[in-house]
Amino acid sequence: MALDIQSSTSSVALALDARPVTHRIGLVALATDHTTETDFARILQGHDVGVYVNRIGFENPTTHESLLKTGPLLTDAAAEILPGEALDVLVYGCTAASVVLGNDRVAEHMNSAKPGTPCVTPSSAAFDAFEALGVKKVSVLTPYTQDVTDSLVTYFSQHGLDVVNAVCFGLSDDRDMARVSMDSIIEGGVAACDPDADALFISCTAVRAAPCVAQLEARLGKPVVTSNQAMVWRCMRHLGITSNYPAGGMLFSK
Repeated sequence: MALDIQSSTSSVALALDARPVTHRIGLVALATDHTTETDFARILQGHDVGVYVNRIGFENPTTHESLLKTGPLLTDAAAEILPGEALDVLVYGCTAASVVLGNDRVAEHMNSAKPGTPCVTPSSAAFDAFEALGVKKVSVLTPYTQDVTDSLVTYFSQHGLDVVNAVCFGLSDDRDMARVSMDSIIEGGVAACDPDADALFISCTAVRAAPCVAQLEARLGKPVVTSNQAMVWRCMRHLGITSNYPAGGMLFSK
């Protein structure tokens, strides 16, 4: 039975806030990604930050060719995150792609959609993390195949880092990378870290390494930097959020 009720306009004077949340992060993730959004949510919990995600197509296996194909997709993906509205930070959440494409090229793609917005990738965030920690020499652990790992080592070396050694798990599917157990990450990290290295870097946004940082640092006695941990840390510093996150290890004291 229809009710004889007609809606009316509220008599309360309407006020609109400038934004629903104080800070806006635009995250472009791979369609196959299982991990990045979870790490952002965990580390940013309690802060007034919105993480707005768009995903781009990605076809395994993870090779130079498949990673290069993601570049042309970044502009449209960034443009579709809150269209016509400003973001405080843009993020491309793929370490290997940022290395194969180069961070400057990633920024060009993203800023074509959102001009002037700071762009963060896992590798650019790692460089900033190493500088903040005073790290010059690193050991590297990746889930990738040897050729993709070698590309990362070359890129790091070209940007002034001394890569002491690099170890990989030999995986080519990023969905499997997300399933690497935390015990494997921890034991693999301990085994991979050379005594001469100032820090251990664990690559790949798919790998669930961020929750392992504190335990790894306790065993190694030196900083541990991971793709997602560094990426979120760098975004927070861009936003002026300087609060510590003890589970994030030594990096979050910087």
